[in-house]
Amino acid sequence: MGRIDPVTRAVVAPLHVSTTFIRDPDNAYSSGFAYARPDNATVREAESVIAMLEEAAAGALLFGSGMAAATAVFTALEPGDHVVAPKVMYWALKRWLREEAPRRTLTVEFVDADDLDALRAAMRPGRTKLVWIETPGNPLWTITDIAQAADIAHAAGARLAVDSTAASPIHTRPLSLGADIVMHSATKILNGHSDVVAGVLAGAKPDAFWARIGAIRAGGGAILGPFEAYLLMRSLRTLPLRAAAQAASALDLAQRLRGHAFVRSVLYPGLPEDPGHAVAARQMQGGFGYMLSIRVAGGEAAAIATAAGVRLWKRATSLGGVESLIEHRASVEGPGTPCPPDLLRLSTGIEDPADLFADLDAALWSAHGGAGNEPA
Repeated sequence: MGRIDPVTRAVVAPLHVSTTFIRDPDNAYSSGFAYARPDNATVREAESVIAMLEEAAAGALLFGSGMAAATAVFTALEPGDHVVAPKVMYWALKRWLREEAPRRTLTVEFVDADDLDALRAAMRPGRTKLVWIETPGNPLWTITDIAQAADIAHAAGARLAVDSTAASPIHTRPLSLGADIVMHSATKILNGHSDVVAGVLAGAKPDAFWARIGAIRAGGGAILGPFEAYLLMRSLRTLPLRAAAQAASALDLAQRLRGHAFVRSVLYPGLPEDPGHAVAARQMQGGFGYMLSIRVAGGEAAAIATAAGVRLWKRATSLGGVESLIEHRASVEGPGTPCPPDLLRLSTGIEDPADLFADLDAALWSAHGGAGNEPA
């Protein structure tokens, strides 16, 4: 993070945009670079920072999106392999696993991954090659015990991959808990400014499977562009400060909303009554993340009206940015979603939490026929 450029002595790493590089007189590439599709110096710089943040990582690979990163892991499997994935997970990847993975002859089994007995029962020793979990799980924020899941996966001869997008390496480091691969949609809090689409994988060891993923990225041209990597580097410099502030605000909001007249329930692992709180407290440090959801009294219509009534919150998709976002997820995910129709997903930014609560409070009252600004 604090590396000084050896050529210029600059405190900010340079942006390398060249797509091709000069050969040596002996036809070799002593610089280590030949062509930009498989490799780039700016991308390497950002990868090294993310690997450092993950602590136990042997390396990291940046991709053009979180979906590109996630699907590279599944593409690296062999035909006929059995995969276990959670019922509560990022919807676009779940849809890919349902529709595309079978075309690659992968067998995907969805389970309640926060239930370790269910996870254990899904294992097929010798056939199960990958267990994919997401914790906290979007958008219900269910918590899976990473260390226990790793033991279960490894006992069956499988690898454990963890989507840790909603935690970030500031709050959870899955590789240190026994996972083999951790994935982040770097579009979210790693970048945090809603101006970069990116994904990243970090691996615990440079084995043949990890090399296969790297080959898939290189051959498919899925590497992140240098300008996006440069912007991501900018954002990583403030990640610890942003993640801490956003997690503190999320907890503040969860505590304020839990007794609201028009909130049926608050889904946030930082609340003591949350079913995943004990595990989250054990495997998350310095906070419980920036994401929470609320279930609005009055059902789907009241939830949608609440989302339409906010002013400070932004009614938009995605998460993890410095601006706070609100979204009715059931409308986005459509048929088959595990998301209740009365649920609103909240991505907490860096605005004053009191202002965020006042805005949401007024929208809730207005959606239920009030004039707004009444005390909750």
